[in-house]
Amino acid sequence: MNIRFVTKSIHAYLDYPVALGLIALPMALNLGQSNPLAFWLSVVTGVAALILTLLTDHETGLIRVLPYSFHLIVDFAVGVVFLAAPLVLGFKGIDLAYYIVNAIAVLTVVSLHKPDVAEPQAA
Repeated sequence: MNIRFVTKSIHAYLDYPVALGLIALPMALNLGQSNPLAFWLSVVTGVAALILTLLTDHETGLIRVLPYSFHLIVDFAVGVVFLAAPLVLGFKGIDLAYYIVNAIAVLTVVSLHKPDVAEPQAA
């Protein structure tokens, strides 16, 4: 049984609300109490995610110049950074919880990616 169900289309429609959330939630949650970088890492990542989504070759991309496979690699890297940042930068409280939850969410979505029929699957 294959539990990978996040298709390219589903991922494409998730990208915009996620990017906007990464920009808006730091203000709503008052992030940056333990380290100002907790606020700015999310906002900058949200802006970058919005640009990445606009440039990705998928259903909601407006200027489709970046392959979806590159988009997935960037998403995975963001998940790893979000997991490492609280430990490296000493985030505490809501800052710590925000990044751990987001890291788990991003890494889960990437790991549940269902390859298109035309995509070769790794052994």
